[in-house]
Amino acid sequence: MEGGPSARIREGDCAVLKRDEVFKAVSVLRRRKIIFEKQWFYLDNAIGHIYGTTFEVTSGGNLQPKQEVEETTTETKEAGTDNRNIVDDGKSQKLTHDDIKALKDKGIKGQEIVQQLIENSTTFRDKTEFAQDKYIKKKKKKYEAVITIVKPSTRILSTMYYAREPGKINHLRYDTLAQMLTLGNIHAGNKMIVMETCAGLVLGAVMERMGGYGSIIQMYPGGGPVRAATSCFGFPKAFFDNLHEFPLSKVQSLLSGTFTTDALPADPEENALLEEESNGLSEEKQSSLQETEEEPATEAPMEISPTEEQDTMDINTEDVEFKGNKEKENKENVREKQIKQWERRKKLQEAAALLREKNADGLIVASKFHPTPLLLSLLEFVAPSRPFVVYCQYKEPLLECYTKLRERGGVINLKLSETWLRNYQVLPDRSHPKLTMSGGGGYLLSGITVVLEKGKSDSSDSEALKMEEPSSKRCKLQDLPC
Repeated sequence: MEGGPSARIREGDCAVLKRDEVFKAVSVLRRRKIIFEKQWFYLDNAIGHIYGTTFEVTSGGNLQPKQEVEETTTETKEAGTDNRNIVDDGKSQKLTHDDIKALKDKGIKGQEIVQQLIENSTTFRDKTEFAQDKYIKKKKKKYEAVITIVKPSTRILSTMYYAREPGKINHLRYDTLAQMLTLGNIHAGNKMIVMETCAGLVLGAVMERMGGYGSIIQMYPGGGPVRAATSCFGFPKAFFDNLHEFPLSKVQSLLSGTFTTDALPADPEENALLEEESNGLSEEKQSSLQETEEEPATEAPMEISPTEEQDTMDINTEDVEFKGNKEKENKENVREKQIKQWERRKKLQEAAALLREKNADGLIVASKFHPTPLLLSLLEFVAPSRPFVVYCQYKEPLLECYTKLRERGGVINLKLSETWLRNYQVLPDRSHPKLTMSGGGGYLLSGITVVLEKGKSDSSDSEALKMEEPSSKRCKLQDLPC
């Protein structure tokens, strides 16, 4: 995957727009109107620049690289000692909304507008130095149309989804996702099983960590996998060659040995024969329809002028051409559908063959479903001495899963954990934890698989039943006289 600091923006790339702490994933296309943070613009001028470049939105929605201006810091800066005498009555600003709008219409940049707001504020010099910085930062955010285009990554996309649409990723926080990748021992060359309903974010994170080396089997519920977030990563096509998919509805049949793909078409050549037969029937029907259309034409009166006869001939030829084109389109559509079905069947067989080997290097589960049945069935495909990680937004389902695994055996080092995250503001003389922080990022159940021997487990169960009553109590009962 092309990346690094020198990667340049190209047409068709997936990029992420950044403004302060707000992100949005877009496709870089020419003459496509983008609306972001109440600003509209085109990405045409951004093509060819390096990722991470900051742009200003100029008139007409064009982007222009922002020139870094050195801030002149004066030694004697006027500032008040406290804000006790400042009253927010709305009369401190001399510029009205109409004046600000007129400045915008003239094409004056946001930085100059902010400077004029400072000069026309009667209370700015009375504020403390910290309050002045806060005021400038607030006005810059409102009036400066500045965006940065960055390359998508797991950290950026997980932050974006958690801030904008946390429900789509089951409230999976970015630090929890990082813990999942670490506990799951994700690296290049692995053979991973991923079951997630987080819009493809977890799958994309695993693919990025593996770098296109190894194989991934995605288990999905319903009719097909959802990969909305995966497409935002902008992976090359080679990454998807080692990505397989398998439906959850077929897992039990695969474990029992009754899995088949008879429901799908057998082979494109056989489908072609069926297609020809169906086309033959359709041609017969069309010929019969043409005959019925020609019959009333013969019953028409014979007195027809040469011009009218020529018009009818032209109409008939146009109808025949239109029908012929329609038949070709229908044949092509049927052929494409059958090829896609055959390819899907082939991929399904490849995924089933990989799962039958039962030597996966790890298992990642992050879904909205109850984790216990999913984990117990999917652990059958994982090799011994391999890690597994299960994410759930709530603690109680993972507690039930923990007890079931302890009863079943075959796992060691079971841990149920929760990550705690707090953001800090780091500024001179005012570094402190931020006032708002995330309440929770979900829970993780992790462990390592071991060989499960049924004979030993049965004998240990019987011994445990025998040893329920202490030996000393049995001796005392035997010594008692009848």
